[in-house]
Amino acid sequence: MRFNLRRLLTLTAALALSAAAQAEVVQIAVAANFTAPARALAEIFARTTGHEAKLSFGATGAFYTQIKNGAPFDILLAADDERPIRLEKEGDTVPGSRFTYAIGQLVLWSAKPGLVDGEGAVLKGGNFNKIAIANPKLAPYGAAAVETMDKLGLAAALTPKLVTGESIGQTYNFIATGNAELGFVALSQVLDSSGRFKGGSMWVVTPSLHAPIVQDAVTLKRAQANPAAKAWMDLLRSPRTKDLIRSYGYSVK
Repeated sequence: MRFNLRRLLTLTAALALSAAAQAEVVQIAVAANFTAPARALAEIFARTTGHEAKLSFGATGAFYTQIKNGAPFDILLAADDERPIRLEKEGDTVPGSRFTYAIGQLVLWSAKPGLVDGEGAVLKGGNFNKIAIANPKLAPYGAAAVETMDKLGLAAALTPKLVTGESIGQTYNFIATGNAELGFVALSQVLDSSGRFKGGSMWVVTPSLHAPIVQDAVTLKRAQANPAAKAWMDLLRSPRTKDLIRSYGYSVK
């Protein structure tokens, strides 16, 4: 019995060392709107695969530039489909790896209850000093915000009041801290993991006011042989993950 126990302990230790040796790291560039779901997925990923996901958050346009300049990312989770398609055409991705992982929803949000009404009429009333948007050249949610203001015929009136964040994450912080009374952010940023509204007041922007926010994921060429990159993309496509993504206010195909 003692001999068998010793053999079992030795085998267990060997298996643990083998698993540790096989564990890999995947470097993921994540659009800032997807911060909360990505963090939740990284925990699931570590538990279920043994691999580690290192997440960097920012604006999709900035990530595109960094990738073209040699930044060591393995996967891009973009806030649009334009940059992943561009990278694909430019030969920077693993062929066939690109897919739509989420379709985003733009909201007008204020940390102050009662300021934003359910139809967005506050924009026409103009009873505020600053409105925040993400940089439309770098952040697709910022571009959607500009398109919304244009469609409403309010761009000229609102431009003097604009505060611009480099990413949708910074834009959210401007509003949350009161540096802007309201602003355009992603629905995912104002919901908790159970899909409940965190607080304040918001208007879910009518989808017809801007182009769909189609968010694509793609594996970059440097990660072609990285098993952790493949495992992450497999997890991202799984039915369980799709349910989690929906809980943050996204649509999923």
